[in-house]
Amino acid sequence: MRVIGLMSGTSYDAIEAAAADLTLDGDTLTLRPLGAFGVPYPAPLRELIASVLPPAATTIGDVCALDAGVGRAFAAAAVRAVDELCPGRADLVVSHGQTVHHWVTDGVVRGSLQLGQPAWIAEATGLPVVCDLRNRDIAAGGQGAPLVGVVDALLLAALDGVPAALNLGGIANVTVAAPGTAPLAFDTGPANALLDAAVRHLTGGREAFDEDGRRAARGRPHRGLLDHLLADPYYARPAPKSTGKELFHLPYLLAALAAVPVERPDDVLATLARLTAVTAAAACRAYGVTRLVLSGGGTRNPVLVRMLAEELPGVGLLPSDALGVPSDAKEALAFAVLGFLTVNGLPAALPSCTGARHATLLGSVTPGAGPLRLPAPAAEAPRRLVVTQG
Repeated sequence: MRVIGLMSGTSYDAIEAAAADLTLDGDTLTLRPLGAFGVPYPAPLRELIASVLPPAATTIGDVCALDAGVGRAFAAAAVRAVDELCPGRADLVVSHGQTVHHWVTDGVVRGSLQLGQPAWIAEATGLPVVCDLRNRDIAAGGQGAPLVGVVDALLLAALDGVPAALNLGGIANVTVAAPGTAPLAFDTGPANALLDAAVRHLTGGREAFDEDGRRAARGRPHRGLLDHLLADPYYARPAPKSTGKELFHLPYLLAALAAVPVERPDDVLATLARLTAVTAAAACRAYGVTRLVLSGGGTRNPVLVRMLAEELPGVGLLPSDALGVPSDAKEALAFAVLGFLTVNGLPAALPSCTGARHATLLGSVTPGAGPLRLPAPAAEAPRRLVVTQG
C-alpha cells in the first residue's frame, strides 16, 4: 500500500509530507521511503495558528477558519505528494493535522484537539484519509501521546543493548525499548518550543529560530535560570506523561525570566538548550539507555546535540537516517504507518507507551472519491520493521 503521511508539529512552522510503500507480511512490516518535503505555512495562516494557541483567548469563528485553512493547506501538500513522491498513484493519506490544544489536568489527558478538516484532503486527492489519531487512545485512558512509540519500538527492535529514540520537535519525546520489557514512551519536556519562542521574543520577531544554534553557541547557560526551570513539577511526574505548548509557551518563559533575570539574550538560549539536554538525558539515564537514535528539527541545532552528548557520556548517539529513516521525515512516516495499521484493522498505540487501558484502533476515516474499501483485517500485528531503499 502506498501511503502519504502529513504532519505539523508543535512548532507549527511547516507541513511535513512523506510517502512510503508499506507491506505487512506475517509479523514483518516493510517500509520503503519514497521521499519527503516540507511546505512552510503561509504567513497569515501561521499567524492565525499563533493567535489561537494557549494561553491566548480566541473565538469559535477563528477556530472554524483555522480548521478549514489548515485543511486546505494539508490538501495542497497531499496533492503535491501524490504528484512528486508517488508518481501519480497513492492509496491512502494519513493526516495528523495541527495540534492547537492538548488538555492535561493533574497529569490526566482529558482531550486533544487537532485542526485540519480532512474533507479538503479527500476532495483534492480523491483518496481516503485517516485523521484524528489521538482521541481514541485518550478515550481508553491513555495520554494520546507520544503515538510514535509503536513505530519507534519496531525500529529499535534490531538494536542491541537498551536502545531509545529521541525526537526533538517542539516538545521532546523518548521511546525506550529495553529487552524483555514492554516499550515505554513519554514527553521529556520542551525542545524547540521554548527556544523558538525565546528567539522570536528576543529579536522582536526578526528571527523565528536559532539557526544552527549560533546564538546559543555564543551564550553560557545561566545556572540560576536553569535550576528555576528544572523545578517545574512536570519533570518529576512518572511516565507515561505528555505535555505541549499549553505549558511551555512564551508567558511561561517570561515568568521564569521575571523571577530570575538574565542579562544576555544568548545566555537565555544557551540555558534553554541545556534544559532540553538535561531533561532528555535524565529520562534516558533513568532507564539505562545505551544507544540513542535522534530525529526532529532539534537535530539541526549542533549546540543542543553537543549538550545532549555531554549529558550522556558513553551513550552512542546516531541519527535515524542511519537506520534508513530520514530524520526530518520520521514523524510524517510514523503517522503513515499508524494510518496503515488502522485501515488494516490493527491497534496503532501501545498501552505501555500511552498508559491506555488497552490497545485501540486509532483515528477516523474519511472516504475518498469512491466507495470506502478497506483491506481485510490483518492476521497479526507487526513485531519488526524492515526499512528498504530504492
